[in-house]
Amino acid sequence: MAEAVTPTTALIAVGAAAAALALVLLIVLLRARRRGGGGQQQVLALVSEMNTRMEVMVRELSEALERAQEEGRRNRFLGELGASIDLDEVLSRTLEAGGAIPGVDAAIVSIRDSSDKPIVATLGLSADEAQRQVVSGPPNGHEARAISMIYQYPPGLEGDGLVHSGLAVPVPGEAAAIGFIAIYSRSPSLRFEEEMVRELEELAKRAGPAIENARRFREARQLADLDALTGLHNRRYFHETLAREVARAQRYDRQLALIVFDLDDFKAINDRIGHLSGDAVLAETAERVRDVVRSADIACRVGGDEFAVILPESSTADADQLYHRLRGAVSSRPVGQAGRLSLSAGIADLLPDDDPTRFFERADEALYRAKELGKGQVFKAGPPGLSAAPEASRPPGTANSQ
Repeated sequence: MAEAVTPTTALIAVGAAAAALALVLLIVLLRARRRGGGGQQQVLALVSEMNTRMEVMVRELSEALERAQEEGRRNRFLGELGASIDLDEVLSRTLEAGGAIPGVDAAIVSIRDSSDKPIVATLGLSADEAQRQVVSGPPNGHEARAISMIYQYPPGLEGDGLVHSGLAVPVPGEAAAIGFIAIYSRSPSLRFEEEMVRELEELAKRAGPAIENARRFREARQLADLDALTGLHNRRYFHETLAREVARAQRYDRQLALIVFDLDDFKAINDRIGHLSGDAVLAETAERVRDVVRSADIACRVGGDEFAVILPESSTADADQLYHRLRGAVSSRPVGQAGRLSLSAGIADLLPDDDPTRFFERADEALYRAKELGKGQVFKAGPPGLSAAPEASRPPGTANSQ
């Protein structure tokens, strides 16, 4: 491997070359004066030749300096890979190292996860491009050292803005490959040569252990954040996330809504069917909750049969709609041995003076207000010191007492 050229070395070389050129010109001029007029032409020819050589040398040094800077960036990214156990950060550094390879315009890392969907991180790709470029394995299903990709486009669509070639290599894990890293070029003329294959393989080799460690840490953290019975997020995660979302909403003046709900008369249900069957009811209820919440919402079990959903960028109207979806999912058909159940809920939107505790308390107080009004309904929390809003929803065919 060639010795790396540092910026200081390059500057010293350019300075030395300039000094040498000045010395040569000085000697030539002295000789030309001694020889008379005929020497002037020789001086001009020598100066032209020296200028040409100097330009070539400066260009070569600039290219070497650029290569050294790119290699220094890659080495820095590679050295930082193992310094973090945050998966997003490790994937970001891996992509930056891949993107620093000369000629590379975009990169993607696809890592197998315990869930059905892989973990995908991209650099320099649009969402549509990323969806098309995810590499899950060799086209023929056999193991491969590297996968080379050439893209053909209909006439009229060619251009530097499109991905024209790609190269993917497996990311090694302890037992087998855990995914792929791929790099792409938008230049129609670039082809990934053997040297680039070796560079990408070295990157994958260095990134593999760091990605695997970070992935295990994320999985362990996710397990620690889940309620063992229902699979929803647990009480600790709820309060941590609520604090974070409240701070974000207040900082950026965003809407934030919260719904707190429970199963009506669940204690009597538990006494009737037993605690084991009662646990099964809670687990099935949680499954139905997951089916109706949006992907951006955070559903949690906060204790016993009490649940909560944090709704970022949402109003109490959104929370009210969610309550009706929840009520339909839970009440439309029997839940285990408990039969048909009803839900009561309290909803609240974030007020300027709310802290996370007060925000939760207002929604929780609205839940108890809904219980007092006859259960099976939702109640909206009012500002602190005022009674809750009078609007409440009950299942069709029931009275709405206020």
